Amino acid sequence: MRSCGVFRLQQELVQFLEDFASKKSVFKNKKVFQPSYKPATILHRNDLIEQMAKILAPVLKLEKPSNLFVYGKTGTGKTLSVKDVAEGFNKLVISKNIPLKILYINCKLKRISDTEYRLIAQLAREFGKTIPPTGLPTDEVYKLFFNAVDESERAVILVLDEVDQLTKKTGSELLYNLTRINEELSKSFVSLIGISNDLNFVDALDPRVKSSLSEEELLFPPYNAVQIQEILNERAKEGFAKNKIGQGVIEKCSAYAAREHGDARRALELLRVSGELADRSNNQKVTTEHVDEAEEKIDRDRLLDAVSTQPKQAQAALYSIISTSSGKQPIFTGTVYEFYKELCTRTDLRPLTQRRLSDIISELDMLGVITARVISKGRYGRTREIVVPKTLQAANIRRILQDALNL
Repeated sequence: MRSCGVFRLQQELVQFLEDFASKKSVFKNKKVFQPSYKPATILHRNDLIEQMAKILAPVLKLEKPSNLFVYGKTGTGKTLSVKDVAEGFNKLVISKNIPLKILYINCKLKRISDTEYRLIAQLAREFGKTIPPTGLPTDEVYKLFFNAVDESERAVILVLDEVDQLTKKTGSELLYNLTRINEELSKSFVSLIGISNDLNFVDALDPRVKSSLSEEELLFPPYNAVQIQEILNERAKEGFAKNKIGQGVIEKCSAYAAREHGDARRALELLRVSGELADRSNNQKVTTEHVDEAEEKIDRDRLLDAVSTQPKQAQAALYSIISTSSGKQPIFTGTVYEFYKELCTRTDLRPLTQRRLSDIISELDMLGVITARVISKGRYGRTREIVVPKTLQAANIRRILQDALNL
């Protein structure tokens, strides 16, 4: 028999949902805050968009443009700008009947680019080839793709977004083969655009790939607080109902995001979550208190999710960093590695080399979990100086890692 307490709880829940559904939201169009949304005008990126268009312009005369490497930190408008240029080219393709095809691949998507086979198979399918999910030799899939491109008799621009993720999963060989594809073609040609959040990605590439991929490079600098504020103001006009943004909200979101390396995407997320929190608390206006709450919630959710989904070796590396850090002074790779080796013995993990552990520390730095920078120690070589941010919820993360590592 259902208890009275459970019944009352269900009644309260139903009442909350009815109230939530009937009241007016602070939002007018929440989609404008999504990363996939393309605004009518991309602010503060005109010069870079123009440079990109000039580099790629020869393709409109069916001349092969240089390969292009676009890099910059997360939320600096790289993908948005590349897609804007592609959209402009596609309009000319249609109006002037130019034999040009632009393909966009997000290399972070597991079902498309987690193996060399899957990525090349997906590219071949874009040209009408039927490729089974598995079963063919990889060389055969390459051959089918090359033939399909050549038979199309057109120029091709292949955009590889988050290309650094591709090499992490498949190594440099796939990228090397793509940079050499034109040697296999006689009636078509392919130009590559690589997009990466990793500023050091090109330096770590195989030298054979490096010279071909980065024939031209464009760096997208972080936005400053004023620029982010202008971006948020434009989106807020589209996204929120009239008079729903309180004084100081846009400025506070901009300041938080500027502090986080000028990440406009994070600023938009912060503004969206602030609006959602206002809706949940039945407020008619978004306030700076909602921004503070949203900042804390996003940081907590992002870090805890990132830590819990990391591979075991990355979790072991992070546990070693937290365990050896006093929170006041930076620590170094060698200190972390000694603790890490002992931890591997306790958890039956196969210890990685110190160099590979250093790579994992760099990845944790990119996630924003820690801060790590390479410093020179003269004739003793280089090491990483690691700092655990004061804002890191070390106690919560330690508990998650202890469960994950069975400590």
